[in-house]
Formats: sequence, structure tokens, C-alpha cells
Amino acid sequence: MTTAILSRTFVAAWIVLGMISAGHSIMFKRDPRSATIWLFMSFVFPIVGPWLYWAVGINRVQRRAVKRRGRYERITTLPDHAAIAPVSAADRGVIGHLESLRLMTDRITRMPMLSGNHFEPLHNGERAYPAMLEAIDQARTTITLESYIFDQDEIGRRFRDAITRAAERGVDVHVLLDGIGAVGNYSKMGRRFMKSGAKIAGFFPIGLPFGRVRLNLRNHRKILVVDGRVAFTGGMNISKRHLLRTRSPHRVEDLHFRVTGPVVGEIQEAFIEDWLLATGEALTGEKYFPRLEPTGKALARGVISGPDEDFEIVHWTLLAAFAAAQKSVRICTPYFVPSPALIAAMNTASLRGVQVTILLPEFNDLPIMRWIADAYLEQLVEYGVKAYYRPGPFVHTKLAIVDDRWVWLGSANVDPRSFRLNFEFNVEVYDAALASHLAHWVDSLLPKSHEAQVAFNRKPSFRRLRNGILKMFSPYL
Repeated sequence: MTTAILSRTFVAAWIVLGMISAGHSIMFKRDPRSATIWLFMSFVFPIVGPWLYWAVGINRVQRRAVKRRGRYERITTLPDHAAIAPVSAADRGVIGHLESLRLMTDRITRMPMLSGNHFEPLHNGERAYPAMLEAIDQARTTITLESYIFDQDEIGRRFRDAITRAAERGVDVHVLLDGIGAVGNYSKMGRRFMKSGAKIAGFFPIGLPFGRVRLNLRNHRKILVVDGRVAFTGGMNISKRHLLRTRSPHRVEDLHFRVTGPVVGEIQEAFIEDWLLATGEALTGEKYFPRLEPTGKALARGVISGPDEDFEIVHWTLLAAFAAAQKSVRICTPYFVPSPALIAAMNTASLRGVQVTILLPEFNDLPIMRWIADAYLEQLVEYGVKAYYRPGPFVHTKLAIVDDRWVWLGSANVDPRSFRLNFEFNVEVYDAALASHLAHWVDSLLPKSHEAQVAFNRKPSFRRLRNGILKMFSPYL
């Protein structure tokens, strides 16, 4: 009798919890595919399915972000003395025929477009790390560093020692590491940093029990700002994997940028918002936001995106870029899982005469991502999109160039995780000289790459079946 009662109670709890979870997902999930899979999970997996939904399926970040940022909205807004100026007639000449793209990003982002910036491309760790370490060694007032991965290897130790020296000489140092990407090294570095006076925090570290599992909400941003005047951002983590000289099979080729000019204030703003969200502490004052004078001719804007109030901004920006392009679009990304809307935008651009070129890594650190990319490329090359696979090592570069005039750089990939789940930071840049330089660099890589086969139907059936099955689940990867 007792067993029967327990069984009925269990079934009743399963049904009630499943109905509550399924109902909530149907009402609040924007993507019907996401709502469908959570509905399935809620009823197929007793108790566990509903628990997973309430633990990892609900975005509590937005509420927490709005609450904290609302308290400090006036403080964390860029100060008036940060050299913010409206777009001038001269800047409109720099933007040219891409005015519709600027209007789009004006309406979906929170940062203004700023003139007078300079961007220096830094290829791989051999160029990026010495420049970053030199800036840290020259720091006088503040260092803010944010990274998804901070390995305890020779590069990680060099950064740790440079940051420690800066803190010991009185520089205010704040280091923010993702709670999963750097979880293995967090405690080791934390003890060393805290002894020196530096502050270190984890962004949404894994925690239990209920409500503390945020596996999907990761901080993927890569930001270093020194004295509020010079910044580094792009796709590069802190790891010796980014040194090509190591000849390691795990080495990674990547691209980072040294940035000066008024847009550094927006890069700093991105870090300060994340620090506030992670710790509740607001970093304010002129030492974080000094007066920034023009240093170049680039028109630029920082683009903050994430699962809080900046939802799918990366996706919207790329759609606008394809719509505005008249001559060419070049895309470099390690992970390629485009949405149906983005596929339509690429094909539409190609059909109206825009040369769309996609450069992907031939060898991926996640092999299934290569197979998924194959499945999506099949829908693109038949409409004239040119797709290339670049030989190893693994190419982690994230870059888009439109009409040799507009550059999109930063941490975001072309995949659902970057569109909807990760906290990402990118910069859009209008600079013909920078865009042409990077376009020529991408073009120089194409002869060394091989073009994706147009005749996908020649592939063995089992490979097409494998790729197609993985493609079905790709929106959830």
C-alpha cells in the first residue's frame, strides 16, 4: 500500500512539475525550438527534467543585471568628458553607403559612435602578448582585465607576475575570469593576486544547489584596459596555445587589436558593467574614465551583447551588414552555425552581386563543429557564396569586413551561443585603411586554403547523414 501511494505521489509530482515547467517555457521562450525541447525534457525525464529547466533554462541574469545596473545607471554611464561627439559630416563621408548599417546599430546598441580612434592588428601571441605585457608594466593608475581562459602556463605566469608587480606598486587592479573557462586556475591565481593587493573575481562560477547552475551563461569577452587610455580586445585568451612558435598540435592562430582613442572608454564600460554584475561593486572616477583625445581616423563603437538586455545584438548586426553590403563581405570564424535568417541574408547578398567569402578552419578543436559547418555550407555555395577551409593549426580568428570600409572584430563567433547565450564584446569600425589592410590579409590566405566542394551530393551518404543529424541539434550546442 505504501509503495502504491509513493508511486502515485511520484507520478503526480512528475506531471505537476512538468506542466509548470512546460507552461513557463511556452510562455517565455522566444525561440519555439527551445520551448519545444524544454517541453520534451519536462515530461520525458521525471523530476530531473523540470529541475534542469528551473536551474539552467531560465534567464535570471537579466533581472539581476537590471537590478544592479539600475542602482548605478548614472555612475556607469560614460562621463561627459570622455570625448563623446555626434557623427560629423566628415564622419558620414567615412561611413559612405553603409549609412543604413550605422542607423541599425545606433538603434540596437547602447554605445554612441565615436571618432578619432586607432586600431593596430596584432597577429597571434607573438605580437599581442608583448604589447599587452608592456602596457601592464607601464600602468600608473588602473588595470582592468577580463578573460574567458587564463591558463597557468608560461604565458599565464608572465601575465600574473606583471599584474602582481603593478598591484604592488599601487596600481588599482581588477581581474575578472569566467567561472568555467578559468575555473581550474582561479584559486591559484586568486591567492597570488590578493596577496599583491589586486582584486580577482569569477563570473558566474558553478554553484549548487538549485538555481546556481549557469553552464550556458558564460562570459566570453577578452578585454584589457590600462590607465583607461589603451585597450586590447579581440579573440585571444591568456594561454601559450596562442604562440605559433610552440609547434604544439594544440596551438591556436588568432587576431587581437591594440586600441587607442575615445572608444577605449566604451571598452572600459563593458568591463565595469561585468564587474558590477559579478561583484556588486561599481568602479567610478576619472582614473577609469580619463579624458581621451583623438589618436587616429577610425570611427568606432563598442558593442556589448549578452543574454541580459543586449539580446541577439551580434545576430542583428550581421544581418544589417549583409543587407548594406554592395561589393563584398568577408567572414572569418572558428565556429559556423548560422541561423536561417543569416543564411537567407548571405544568399540574398550573393544573388544581388555581393561577393560573400567565408573562411573557416580545416581542423577544429571541436570536430563536430566542422561537420556542422559542412551541412550549412551546402545551403550557401549553391547560391554563389565562396567558402574556404584554412589548413591547421586551428584558426580562432573572428572577423568580418564589408566593402573594404567596415570591420567587425571581437569575441563573438557566428553561432547560437554567441548570438544568444554568451556575454560577448565586439567593436564595429569604419576605417577604409584598416578594412583594406585586413581584406588583403584575408585574401592572401585563400590560395593556401581549399574551397569547399560545390558538389556536396558526391560525399558519402553516411557523412551527409551524420552532418545532417548534427545540424538538427546545432541550435542547442
